[in-house]
Amino acid sequence: MIYKVYYQEDYSEVPVRENTKSLYAEADSERAVRHALKNRPYNIEFVQLVNESHLEYEKQSPNYKVEQL
Repeated sequence: MIYKVYYQEDYSEVPVRENTKSLYAEADSERAVRHALKNRPYNIEFVQLVNESHLEYEKQSPNYKVEQL
């Protein structure tokens, strides 16, 4: 399954929408995504399961890249 993770790059940052970044991760569950990213200095705001129609839309973006966790 593919998840879209919204995060701030610095754990100490207060979440500000304009500074929110995202990445795509392949994992079995949201919990697995959070566990795999816990060693990064990210302040994770939200982890979203991406459905097929959303995934097709996201694949059109030049920033689309799936990380294997």
